[in-house]
Amino acid sequence: MRCRLVVQLIAAALWAGQVAAVEVKSATYLGSYTWIEATDWFGGFSAIHLSNDGTYATFLSDRATLATARITRDGDAISGVEVQNRGPILSSMGRRLSGRAGDSEGIALAPGGGFFVSFEGVHRVAYYSSPEANAQVLPRPHAFRALDHNGSFEGLAIDGHGHLYTLPEKTRTARGDIPVFRWDGTNWSTPFNLPQRDRFLPVAADFGPDGRFYVLERSVAFIGFRTRLRRWDVSNDTPRAEEVLLETETGTHDNLEGLSVWRDDQNRLRATMISDDNFLALQRTELVEYLLPD
Repeated sequence: MRCRLVVQLIAAALWAGQVAAVEVKSATYLGSYTWIEATDWFGGFSAIHLSNDGTYATFLSDRATLATARITRDGDAISGVEVQNRGPILSSMGRRLSGRAGDSEGIALAPGGGFFVSFEGVHRVAYYSSPEANAQVLPRPHAFRALDHNGSFEGLAIDGHGHLYTLPEKTRTARGDIPVFRWDGTNWSTPFNLPQRDRFLPVAADFGPDGRFYVLERSVAFIGFRTRLRRWDVSNDTPRAEEVLLETETGTHDNLEGLSVWRDDQNRLRATMISDDNFLALQRTELVEYLLPD
């Protein structure tokens, strides 16, 4: 009996320590904007990047279409999206991407110009010097081959050193954690793992202007979607101070898959997210914004 009691106390202490390691802070909802365009290319948005002032956006669909647009606001609320340019991103041979090869999911703008795109169907990350350029596919290490065929690189982010980070939606380590892969310009490595919590899966990532690592997660139910946003301080290849900023009930928002963290003209930290409507009439393309605590 005493041995059993000791085991129970140890387990309780470990559980309490795990819970205490996650700080819960509240993001403040600002508003949602339903974006509608009556064109065949429109929809399926899986990634978004906003300019530093939040007025210019780059969007990526999961059918290898890139679009740029002006964002207008009425106070804190988005009031319009004006598309300026759009077109396909290309393969390394200059051809239009389609099918599994064109399942583009994440985008990260490179500090020296151009941008990176992560792909889920054929697991890879590619660099584009411009929207019209051919893809320059980064090396694909052996670890990429073991990724889930429909659950690999949805999230893509770049830090202040120009290092690229990506993480799979479904594939986990032997301990059940989320592996994070980093490209330093020469090699891929796995500097750290993130804890898998509940049934949420990572679908987007970003390094905010505060230097912290943000991960947008999604949980799918028969009647809709749930959204969660977590962040970490990352130093010496170790994620610390995990915080849950947002966790919604089913149906609060549509299928949020893209994330961009930025500061507005009042120096407030914001998260802008976009939904993937899967090109279905029952869903919508929704831009959602929250204020984040510093």
